[in-house]
Amino acid sequence: MANDTPRAHAKYERLIARAKALPPAVTIVVHPCDETSLRGAVEAAELGIIIPVLVGPAAKIAATAERAGVNISAYRVVDVPHSHAAAAGGVALIRSGEGVMMMKGSLHTDELMHEVTAADTGLRTARRISHVFVMDVPSYAETLFITDAAINIFPDLDAKADIVQNAIDLHHRIGLGTPRVAILSAVETVTKKLPSTIEAAALCKMAERGQITGGLVDGPLAFDNAIDPQAALIKNIRSEVAGRAQILVVPDLEAGNMLAKNLTYLAGADAAGIVVGARVPIVLTSRADSVRARMASCAIGVLCAQSAPVIAAE
Repeated sequence: MANDTPRAHAKYERLIARAKALPPAVTIVVHPCDETSLRGAVEAAELGIIIPVLVGPAAKIAATAERAGVNISAYRVVDVPHSHAAAAGGVALIRSGEGVMMMKGSLHTDELMHEVTAADTGLRTARRISHVFVMDVPSYAETLFITDAAINIFPDLDAKADIVQNAIDLHHRIGLGTPRVAILSAVETVTKKLPSTIEAAALCKMAERGQITGGLVDGPLAFDNAIDPQAALIKNIRSEVAGRAQILVVPDLEAGNMLAKNLTYLAGADAAGIVVGARVPIVLTSRADSVRARMASCAIGVLCAQSAPVIAAE
């Protein structure tokens, strides 16, 4: 279960250390009107990795800070009447160059993403926007990406190509190097009975032809032979990816969400979350996140924001 019980956090510690070595990123925090979201922003600021700009009803933010015993006197507060205005105002601040990163507060993800994806006033780029869980699984040697488990419900092939490229780019931008990417399905053979296997094969061919770049891509792979070398060997699957994947691309949101939560609640993993493919990285945190996961989410956002941009605005 997601908690703060002592265990190895080496993967997240390395990311947080890298972020601390960079200048703090000015971060637009949208509607931080509960203790979890406000405290998360303040703790990241105290760690020296962000400079928060708090966007929401000023009186409500102040009352939340007082109840939580959090000092926000050093931070800019942009007063707006409600969560919808906070989402719109936060996006406008990014568009005007007043922040390089965004963080979700106590509003629903759909409400924030509605403003982010607005055709004329949002933060869209030429790339499909997608979500990546960056997971610290104690029993797995690699930092494990799972995508997309929060934004795209049933992505088609074109959307999946962007989802894969977004995750590869993120892997590079936070300093983890060239990733091994597994396109997941229920089986490791291509069959018309499972459309996800056909799409996996197509994505591999796209990578082979240079339509997807920067990573080693293989699939379809079942979960076991994507992450376990012995399982891959038993199935006689020989590739640079099988058995030691670093990015898991799921067939749809339901599969990804269940996989990430299974790892969190049954394998003791922490799950940092970030939205990529927009003009700036967007940190998504949950009330169930551990302190370590929240700080890792901020660190990943900072590392992404402070690296050279790779996506042109739409």
